[in-house]
Amino acid sequence: MRGLMKAQILDGKALASRLRSTLADDVTALTEKHGRAPGLAVILVGDDPASHVYVRNKKSACKQIGIRSFSHELPAETSQQHLLGLISELNQDPKVDGILVQLPVPEHINPETIIEAIDPGKDVDGFHPYNLGRLAARKPALRSCTPYGCMKLLEETGEDLHGKECVIVGASNIVGRPMALELLLAGATVTVCHRFTRDLQAHIARADIVVAAAGRQGLIRGEWIKPGAIVIDVGIHRLPDGSLTGDVDFATASRRAAWITPVPGGVGPMTITMLLANTVQSFKTHLGDAA
Repeated sequence: MRGLMKAQILDGKALASRLRSTLADDVTALTEKHGRAPGLAVILVGDDPASHVYVRNKKSACKQIGIRSFSHELPAETSQQHLLGLISELNQDPKVDGILVQLPVPEHINPETIIEAIDPGKDVDGFHPYNLGRLAARKPALRSCTPYGCMKLLEETGEDLHGKECVIVGASNIVGRPMALELLLAGATVTVCHRFTRDLQAHIARADIVVAAAGRQGLIRGEWIKPGAIVIDVGIHRLPDGSLTGDVDFATASRRAAWITPVPGGVGPMTITMLLANTVQSFKTHLGDAA
């Protein structure tokens, strides 16, 4: 236990840069070997400004490491049936190794129906029930990108996760639930807190590792953090002055934790990096190149 010392920063931007450099080398070798680059199809439905930014960042990241991206930008009035037809075509396209549908989709489209229509072998977001089930069965295939990125950040601490008390705040299918499965796989003791949890502070106070993924700005107060704990903040919120903050009170938590992720520059860069890693893994699997 470190006591009341300033936390070391888990720099997701730096780690992402190192991992992308390795992936770029991998992609170059695979492209030379197989005569084509890995391919990622990105589908965006509607005009959500944040989604446009995310998609642009993902396409830029693909270009950076040599992955070919296929962009499908559809109007907001696109029918669910039309979208399902496009996904069916991409499932059959041998040049496409990964399919990503940027969420949220317009209200008339059921996101669960869309996710389940994607070939699990091309589900590079790791959202398909098949891939979540594989993780639950301790046989991971394509893993949910944000939890996968959080695990890579935890590796950077050098801490053995076996037996560690881990508290996840948030139980979404995108982060909280697969994060719990990832930590179970790593041998941790896992508690998932959600909107019905009683005495959140007490759970946080005993945690060796806190993963904040509730999507509520400043929900976790810094003084709740156990001295020497590791804090992974998945939340991201824009303040009136334009700056970004997370679900955790960073200023106070960073004086108690041993390690903490900043917002921005922590989990965010890792999510896109693990999407790239999943696309490369899917490419290898499709071409019989998997380890």
